[in-house]
Amino acid sequence: MEIWQIVGLALIVTIIGVLLRQFRPEIALQLTILTAVMIFLLVLGKVKVIIELLQSLADQANINSYYLLIVLKIVGISYLAEFGAQICRDAGEGALATKVELAAKISVLVLAIPIIAAIMESLIRLMP
Repeated sequence: MEIWQIVGLALIVTIIGVLLRQFRPEIALQLTILTAVMIFLLVLGKVKVIIELLQSLADQANINSYYLLIVLKIVGISYLAEFGAQICRDAGEGALATKVELAAKISVLVLAIPIIAAIMESLIRLMP
């Protein structure tokens, strides 16, 4: 699905959501969440192409695929957390959205430890 179709879908659902929110706010929220999940699933197909390209580039550059996997997990956590936090904000749960973002930041730090350790080891070997 092209971006103009996704934007069109989002605008139509937004208009319907605004009208529904006056009478049935719980259905409007469910419609918004359903549409957000649909858009997320539509975009996942394009992510596969990006991952394959990055894997190919990592192989050509002779980069350990373990580090590429960590970076991809970090990007996935970031996108998923942003998605979840925005849904929480749409539902009026700003405090919960902040906790989702905090959990994502901690998860990213934990995943980054092997990369940070490898960089530190490289720096130590370079020092006389």
